[in-house]
Amino acid sequence: MSKTLRLFHRIRGGIYPPRNKHFTRERPILKIEAPERVVIPLQQHIGTPCKPRVKKGDEVGVGTLIGDAEAYVSSPVHSSVSGKVAQVAPQPHPLGGDKLAVIIENDGLYTPDPSLRAPYPWREMPPEEIRKAVRSAGIVGMGGATFPTHVKLSPPSDSPIDTVIINGSECEPYLTSDFRLLVEEADLVVEGLNIIMKAVGAGKGIVAIADKKIEAIENVEATARGTGIEVFPLKTRYPAGAEKVLITNVLGREVPSGGLPMNVGVVVNNVGTSHAMAHYFAAGLPLVERVVTVNGSAVVNPSNLMIPLGTSFSAAVEACGGFREPPGKVIMGGPMMGLAQYTLDVPVIKGTSGILALSVEEAGYRIPTEPICIRCGRCVDACPMNLVPTYLASYTHAGKWDELRRFNILDCIECGCCTYVCPTKNPIVQLVKTGKAELARMKRREDKRKEELAAVDAEGGGDDGE
Repeated sequence: MSKTLRLFHRIRGGIYPPRNKHFTRERPILKIEAPERVVIPLQQHIGTPCKPRVKKGDEVGVGTLIGDAEAYVSSPVHSSVSGKVAQVAPQPHPLGGDKLAVIIENDGLYTPDPSLRAPYPWREMPPEEIRKAVRSAGIVGMGGATFPTHVKLSPPSDSPIDTVIINGSECEPYLTSDFRLLVEEADLVVEGLNIIMKAVGAGKGIVAIADKKIEAIENVEATARGTGIEVFPLKTRYPAGAEKVLITNVLGREVPSGGLPMNVGVVVNNVGTSHAMAHYFAAGLPLVERVVTVNGSAVVNPSNLMIPLGTSFSAAVEACGGFREPPGKVIMGGPMMGLAQYTLDVPVIKGTSGILALSVEEAGYRIPTEPICIRCGRCVDACPMNLVPTYLASYTHAGKWDELRRFNILDCIECGCCTYVCPTKNPIVQLVKTGKAELARMKRREDKRKEELAAVDAEGGGDDGE
């Protein structure tokens, strides 16, 4: 029998922003076709960008490999349509700047690549073969982080995994794509969880779902009955779905500062990732589409859409009837952790969980000012990672980089709770991101300097001491 867990562990911090999920909560997933031209970036994942495997004039089918890299932390990219490659060139990317992309003229036929075939039944495959198949499918974390899934499923031998958690909290306001997958295709989500458990050798599987999503909880319980998989109803609080917060909430385990979930025997995957994995093993089609919630008061008909990767944001919005008014802001993802876009001519990528179009009033434009802190302590109370956000913002602004390390800035998950509760609207998260970026640049410079010194030492190593 499926067992529903009811134990809630005490965790600190968090907030209760307006959920605003009612616009799309009851909207079934609608599959749309790609536009006449798709733009598929060669970096849709954390890690090394892919190099193009096609050139202008090449014919491709749905699922054709168009980009790959030899690096371990990377993930291949496939065509979502059939047609002809029009160009391989830098294009606007939803994560900012221009990045190399393959532009394909869609012939509208959606002819599968002839090399595609369903993998062997996963129950008969050893874990290593499962991981290879997951990599070849180009599956990444689809909650927004886009970490290559095959890497997450390859823990070192000294970090045995006993539990896999499927994150169905979807705590960001407005987003309902994971909820709809749990309601409409829970069988594939549960199947994906079983595949992950075999790949990492875990004996326990848990699907964590926000307690207000009754339909999803009941559906997964019914689907998982008799499998031993458990359902955990999460208290609805943001950011309940943050990986480290989730592990503490569900299992009472605390991931150490600077550590990873595998350090406490856990692997966490998103609902969409689990669904994509099961779909690949059933149909043999790599990751070429995903469910996206298109929402916000500026959208005529908010919807949950299954969208081919490379489809422009503008085409996705048009599939929802367009804008009822000029939006004040368009965000990829949710309002708390999403990224504002300067153009709709950016493509849907593997990490696009939502397209949020807010009215001018909702967008709440504010002219950036100097950081102002009145020492109220609200950001400290709200931080789920037990940090002092105002210090991190102030030290970044002052360029005190060593202090940022001392106050564990890298433990910040950038959830936005601090900025949300700040009465002076201090841009804390933006400053934290700036501080993290500067520390990363400093580390790269230090590493490069060490490599140069090591090269000099190596060149002098052949001297006879004179």
